[in-house]
Amino acid sequence: MNNPFNRLKKHKHYDRGLSILKLVSLVGSTEILLKGIGFVTGILVVRLLPVQEYAFYTLANTMAGTLIVLTDGGISNGVMSISGKVWKDPDKLGTVLATGLDLRRKFAVITLIIAVPIIIYLLLLNKASWLTAILIVLSLIPAFYADLSDSLLEITPKLHQDISSLQKNQITVGIGRLALTLLTIFIFPWTFIILLASGLPRIYGNHKLTKINAKFVNTDQKPDPVVRKEILKVVARILPNIIFFAFSGQIVIWILSVFGNANELASIGALGRFSILIGLFSSLLTTLFVPRFSRLEDNKSKILKAFLIFQVILFLFTSFVMLIVFLFPSQMLWILGTAYNGLSSELFLILLANCIGLISAMTGSLIGSRGHFLNPVLVIVMNLGTVTVAFFMWDLSTLQGILYYSILYQCISLTVNYIFSFYKLSLKAT
Repeated sequence: MNNPFNRLKKHKHYDRGLSILKLVSLVGSTEILLKGIGFVTGILVVRLLPVQEYAFYTLANTMAGTLIVLTDGGISNGVMSISGKVWKDPDKLGTVLATGLDLRRKFAVITLIIAVPIIIYLLLLNKASWLTAILIVLSLIPAFYADLSDSLLEITPKLHQDISSLQKNQITVGIGRLALTLLTIFIFPWTFIILLASGLPRIYGNHKLTKINAKFVNTDQKPDPVVRKEILKVVARILPNIIFFAFSGQIVIWILSVFGNANELASIGALGRFSILIGLFSSLLTTLFVPRFSRLEDNKSKILKAFLIFQVILFLFTSFVMLIVFLFPSQMLWILGTAYNGLSSELFLILLANCIGLISAMTGSLIGSRGHFLNPVLVIVMNLGTVTVAFFMWDLSTLQGILYYSILYQCISLTVNYIFSFYKLSLKAT
């Protein structure tokens, strides 16, 4: 009698499917642990920092994220695109990595010169003292220094699917951040101390990433002018887009920091803590799916099939998240503490915007990993138009008004990404 399990084991895709399932289980369980550590750390900060300090923290974290995006400027996209073609050659891969790191350092100098005065101005506008503003800016340096290289250093192990080494390093950094936060926040509930507690472990993690890379690349390679030219071609195509998105992607924070008040700024920062639900899945797909998609051979049907599978997974996950938010808003708000009770509708709106944004961003990352990027002029014109329309529709100085704008913004972004992606996928693969 034929056993169904035996027939399954004999299937031509059984071994490959089993290995993928094991990898997903490993990555998924570790990502849950990582995001769990991050979530606990974030909730500690929300509950124990005074509202005014948490407003500073939200603003500083937002600016740090913008700095990181601007410093990258599309370099990581170029490195990923080129590395996907030479990932089996340690020398060529080392050259690509060295060139990307060299460009990042140069971009960092320009970014800091422009950004530091803006950070200080916004902090002062929200009633921070000069001393507080300067200490917060200085406390951002460790995390910023680590970010100069860690996203590039993760590309090689991702392409080689050395996921366990990456995740061990991430767990070490996460535990270090949690430990330092616990040791400091009860005694020193100040923004700059918490930012230091977050940034210092990342410097150690960055050092470990360098050692992980040494397994796959020749780390003695020097920057190459030809590779630099190829990376800069990608940068030139998407840098205006990135600059615009670096600010417009966090426009809800910028508007509230200028026209709102500390309570609204702290509220949107606290509600944003639940984006950890989105970040968990985003990390999983970025680690497992995007590098594999980048490595796919130029076969139109295979690429299109993988793209559609990716979209189904995204829609299933975001639907599940919104169901949880709809059923348990009070329980979720209880986690944040009494200072943020009564924000049920705002919680639903911000996570709806985040879910739509996840689909849009991951779709853009997927098609970008194949070397296709939207025309930045089109994107900028489209988003400026969205801001103008939203200005006449809602009061953008209020938390709810800014969240309505965010949803509209993400919907338009998703629509454009879909049109562009399917247009590129409909062409003959090149």
